[in-house]
Amino acid sequence: MKAQKKRRNKKKESKPMLFSALNYKLMGLGALLVLIGFTAMRLENEAHGFVSLYISPVVIMSGYIFVIYAILKRDHKLEDTASGKANEKASAS
Repeated sequence: MKAQKKRRNKKKESKPMLFSALNYKLMGLGALLVLIGFTAMRLENEAHGFVSLYISPVVIMSGYIFVIYAILKRDHKLEDTASGKANEKASAS
């Protein structure tokens, strides 16, 4: 009976999320910008139009930059709490 409770407790102790909520929001914004850029390029339907040559590539590149920034951005608050928990576990042993 006690062994089952220990297994349940281990399942509840999961690893923290890889990214923070801000990272996911920035990735979503970047993906939305990429989608908007490609949609604008498609809607103009001209190979040499102003939007498809100048506006859409800038919007698409800004979307990719947002996604890359969101992936590379670290949340230092999460690192501090994670290192604090690791120190607590090490001192408890």
